[in-house]
Amino acid sequence: MSKSKYVNFSKLLAPLVTEKTASQADTLNQYSFKVKPSMTKKEIANTVESYFEVTVENVSTINYQGKIKKFGQKVGKRAAWKKAIVKLKSGDTLNFVESGGTV
Repeated sequence: MSKSKYVNFSKLLAPLVTEKTASQADTLNQYSFKVKPSMTKKEIANTVESYFEVTVENVSTINYQGKIKKFGQKVGKRAAWKKAIVKLKSGDTLNFVESGGTV
């Protein structure tokens, strides 16, 4: 992947740590992140490579639409977000506990 000079870390919102993502990290070397919907796969790969100093092999994305919720008599909407599943080169790992648990 080509590296850009400017990397916007504010679009990488948070790592997603669940039982399923933990097992994916152990077996498939894949890590999940919550990112802004406007991010492209190349931007996600460049950001992860720059921030964690690893090599990204593949990025898969899933778009989640915001749910419509009722709050009493008022109707509101939760924000839409994107999930990015990042596959790292074998031998590279991420440890969110050592890096403070936040991105």
